[in-house]
Amino acid sequence: MSTTFETVAEVISDVCNIEPGEIQEDTHVINDLGIDSLDFLDVTFDIDKKFGIKMPIEAWTQEVNEGKAPADRYFIMKNLCMRIDELIAAKEAAS
Repeated sequence: MSTTFETVAEVISDVCNIEPGEIQEDTHVINDLGIDSLDFLDVTFDIDKKFGIKMPIEAWTQEVNEGKAPADRYFIMKNLCMRIDELIAAKEAAS
């Protein structure tokens, strides 16, 4: 079974045609990989499907834009994967 990081990196690699080796735990998915907003929406959609969750990208982006959270909280790979794991756990707890 793949880890969350491996699955997310695979999605990003497939959707955005980025070499998997370029994606590290400390990689900022937007700034470091040059993923534009449309491609990131495709990435988000695929992640949602793979994990059976709904990432609250709009809420996360709003928090960042309002200065309530640093962008790194949601868009550095290790932190993004942590947020995905939290969404998975919340979904499982609600079941």
